[in-house]
Amino acid sequence: MPISLRPTARAATHLALGYSGSPLAFGKWLLVIAVIVLGLGLGMPDLQAASGLGLPRCKPQKALEFLKRPSFVRKGRLDGHGNDRALRFRVEHYGRIEGMPFAELNHEKAHAQAVTAHFFGLPISIHRAVEPALRCVERRIRASCRDSHERYKPHAIGGFREQNTYRGGEVSNHLFGIAIDIDPDKNPCCGCVDPWPTHPACQAVGKELFERTALPPCWVDSFERYGFYWLGRDPQLRDTMHFEFLGDPERVVSR
Repeated sequence: MPISLRPTARAATHLALGYSGSPLAFGKWLLVIAVIVLGLGLGMPDLQAASGLGLPRCKPQKALEFLKRPSFVRKGRLDGHGNDRALRFRVEHYGRIEGMPFAELNHEKAHAQAVTAHFFGLPISIHRAVEPALRCVERRIRASCRDSHERYKPHAIGGFREQNTYRGGEVSNHLFGIAIDIDPDKNPCCGCVDPWPTHPACQAVGKELFERTALPPCWVDSFERYGFYWLGRDPQLRDTMHFEFLGDPERVVSR
């Protein structure tokens, strides 16, 4: 249920009408009331998300820098130390992958922790630890992306995957169930293998980032608000369909 500001505004009006001090102090008092009401308004999408999710409150956070692909892949070269650090974190928090390094750090397999979630009505298999974050994203989008140029309806999404699509020591976050692809036909990976580079959105030289994708900036902002990283920002891959949760899974919601 959306949270209404009307009781707060009404109470503020009653307080203001009942004030009998100096005009200067009265003005300051009204300014304080305005700041409080504005603050509640700006926080409304998060509060709506919490009420809709049955959670205390969705908690904004940024993706951790050392988990972002550009931090350990530079100019196509894999930094072994950085890659190991990121992989160790994922195994410790999400589970082991058969045949991959650091399996001894977690007795539970990542895929054994899969749950079926729904994103804009579409089913998706993802890791149970990030399922609340995905729900926070959807609630944020529904509350904030309402203008005509911000509306978008996904038709195909993908999550957990059992085959590693990376080579040379990289491990896809799809194997951990913390990545989601949205409409590959509309949101290409311009730096991936064929047929993606031949997609019309990838052809024009000098195109702006959001000219290579059908996703509105508001959608990307909503994902990034809750710890997801958009691989469309990766200077090598420019994978505009792909979001991956790189935040702290223990900080998704306030307890």
